[in-house]
Amino acid sequence: MTADVHEHDLHAFVDGTLPEARRIEVEAWLAAHPADAARVKAWTGQTQSLHAAFDDILNEPLPLNLVRATHRPAVPLPFKAMAAMLAMLITGLVGYAIGLGASGQTPDAPVYLARDAAIAHAVFSPEARHPVEVDAAHADHLIAWLSKRVGTQLQAPDFSAQGFELLGGRLLSGKTGPVAQFMYQDRIDRRVTLYVRRAVRGNQETAFRHATENGVDVFYWIDGDFGYALSGQIGRQAMQQLADAAYAQLVTVSK
Repeated sequence: MTADVHEHDLHAFVDGTLPEARRIEVEAWLAAHPADAARVKAWTGQTQSLHAAFDDILNEPLPLNLVRATHRPAVPLPFKAMAAMLAMLITGLVGYAIGLGASGQTPDAPVYLARDAAIAHAVFSPEARHPVEVDAAHADHLIAWLSKRVGTQLQAPDFSAQGFELLGGRLLSGKTGPVAQFMYQDRIDRRVTLYVRRAVRGNQETAFRHATENGVDVFYWIDGDFGYALSGQIGRQAMQQLADAAYAQLVTVSK
C-alpha cells in the first residue's frame, strides 16, 4: 500500500464507516488499482455472506439471564449485599405498596419483575447507536410485532404531555417468555423504559407498586396475566407522573 490509501482505509470502506470525503478518495484509488478493488470486492462478498448466515441469530431476543450475567460485574458490592439480604425477605426488592395497594400487604408481583426491568433499563438505555431494535418511525410495526411475540395486544403509552417521546422498542427474553421493552426519551436525552412480560396466570388483582433497584426507580403493576414495569433515573416524582400516565392508559385499555 502507498501512503495515500492504507489497509485500514479499505476495511473501513467495506464497513461503510469512512467519512464522505475519504470514501470518495478511496473510490478513486480503487478505480486506478484493480488488485485492491478485487480485494475489496472479495471482502464485501464475505461480509454479505456472514450477514445472510447470522443476521437472524443476531436479531433473536437476548435471554434475560445472559443480560443479568453481563451486567453483574458492574453492580457495586453494597447493592449485591443489599439484594442478597432482601432476597431473604421473600421479595428481594426494595418495594412497597402505593396508590391502589393497602399498606402492609405483601406484594404479589413476581420476585424478579422490578429487578429484571431495572437491569434491562440499565443495559439498553445508555446505548448511543442501537438503543432500540425498531424505532418510533415504524411504531405500528413495532407494536404489532411485540404484541404477537408477547401474546397480548400491547400499547405504547403516550408521554408527550410529560415531555417524553417514543424512541422505539426491542424484544427480550425472560423466564416467563418473550418480553417487550419500549424506550422513551425527552429533550435532554433522559430515557425511561416500559417493560412488559407475562406474569402470574389468572391474577385478578391490579396492584401499583414502587421499587428502587441500584438507583433505578421502577413503578410496576400486575394486570391480569401480564406484568408492567416503568424504569428510569429521572427522579421519583417525575417517574411517578409517567407511571401514573402509563397505568391510566394501559389499565383502561385492558378492561
